[in-house]
Amino acid sequence: MLLWTGQSISEIGSAITVIVLPLTAVITLKASTFEVGLLAAAATVPFLLIALPAGLVVDRLAKRWLMLGCDVARMAAIGSVPLAAAAGVLTLGQLYAVALLTGVATVFFDVAYQSYVPSLIGRGQLLDANGKLGATQSFAQVVGPGLGGALFGLLRAGAMTADALSYAVSSASLLLIRARESVPGHASGRGPAGAAGRASPARAALRTELLAGAVFVVRHPVLRKIAACTATANLFVAVASAVQIIFLVRVLHVPAAGTGVLLAVGSVGGVAAGLASGRLGRRIGSARIIPVSLLCFGAIGLLIPLTEPGWRLALFPVGFAGFVFAGVIYNIAQLSYRQTICPPELYGRLNAAIRWIVWGTLPLGGVLGGALGTVAGVRATLWIGCAGTWAAGWWVFFSPLRSMRDIPAPSEPEEAPAPPAPAPSSDGDRAA
Repeated sequence: MLLWTGQSISEIGSAITVIVLPLTAVITLKASTFEVGLLAAAATVPFLLIALPAGLVVDRLAKRWLMLGCDVARMAAIGSVPLAAAAGVLTLGQLYAVALLTGVATVFFDVAYQSYVPSLIGRGQLLDANGKLGATQSFAQVVGPGLGGALFGLLRAGAMTADALSYAVSSASLLLIRARESVPGHASGRGPAGAAGRASPARAALRTELLAGAVFVVRHPVLRKIAACTATANLFVAVASAVQIIFLVRVLHVPAAGTGVLLAVGSVGGVAAGLASGRLGRRIGSARIIPVSLLCFGAIGLLIPLTEPGWRLALFPVGFAGFVFAGVIYNIAQLSYRQTICPPELYGRLNAAIRWIVWGTLPLGGVLGGALGTVAGVRATLWIGCAGTWAAGWWVFFSPLRSMRDIPAPSEPEEAPAPPAPAPSSDGDRAA
C-alpha cells in the first residue's frame, strides 16, 4: 500500500511533466519539430545505453534504497527547470540535459520497481496487483495532462515544480516501508553466478552474469515474441508521440489547456483498462488477452490521424483512449506473465533485458518521428506511428500464446529453461 500510494502521487507528477516539458520547448523556447523529437529521444536513450548493466546492479543491491536514490536524483533534476525559468536562463540545452538525467534515474528505478513488487506480495496476486498499479498510472494520465496544461497556462515552466514535489512524496513512502528484502549474493560468490565466477575468468563470468536475463528471454518461445511486439509498438508510439503536441498545437490550433484536456480525456481508457484487466483476463484468458488487447482494442487508435478541427476533434480522445486501453491491458498481462515464469534471482536482469530492447527503440522512434514530421508532414507521421503501433500485435498473435488460454504456473511445461551454465569463453546473446 505504501509503494502503491507513493507511486500514484509520483505518476501524477510525471504525467504533468510529460505535457509541460514539450509545451515549454514548443511555446516558450520555439523549438522546431526535429528539436522536439530530439527532446523525446533524450528522455529514453538511457534505456538503450544502460538498461543491461542496470539489471545487474538491481540484482546486486537492495532495491528499495536504489529506488529512493533515483527519486531524489529526479527531484533535483526536474526542480532545476522552474528555478532556471524564474531566473530567465532556461535553454533548450538544459531541457535536453534534464530529460537525459531523469531518463538515467528512471532506468534504474523502473527495473528495480518491477523486480521489487514480487517481494512484497505472492505470485498469485501479481495480476491483480499489476492491474491496480496500471489503473493508478492511467488515472495519473487522466489527471496529469489536464492539470499540466492548466498549470502551464498559469506558471509556464514553473508547472514542473509539481513533479519535483511528487518525487519527494514517493521518497517518503519508500522510507516508510518496513518489509524485509532479501538481496541475492552475486557479489559474494553465492549461488549460480558465484559458482560461475569461480569456474571462469572474472571478465567472462561478469559478461555471462550481465547477459543472463537476455539469454533467458531469447531462448523462451513466448518472451522473445513479447519483446519483439513491445519493441515494435514502442518504436511507432515514439514516432507518433514526437509530433503529437505539434499536431494539436500547430495543426489543429488547440490551446495549451485544451491540449491537456484532450490527452486527459483519452487517458480515461487506461483507468478503465486497469480496473477491467483482471476481469478480462479471467474471461478471455490471462495469456490470450495479450494478442487480443493490441489487435482488437488497439484498432480504435487508428482514429487519431483522422482528427480535424470542429466535431472531428472528438476523434483524437476516442482514438487515444483506444490505444491507451489496449496498451494498459497488454502491459499488465505481459508483465504478469514475465513475473510468473521468471526465477526470482533473475528478476532484475530479465526486466533490464526486456527494457533494453523495448525501451531502446523509443529514442530511435523520437528521432525518426521528428525527421518524418519535418519531411513528410505531421499528419502523415501520425498515420505511420498509429498504424505501426497497431500492427505490432501480430508478433504475439503468431506465437505460442495463440494456443494458450492462461499463463502457466511456474511448474508447468511452458516454463522457460533456466539460464545455461556459462562456458569459460561463452558470449552472451542479445536481449529481446
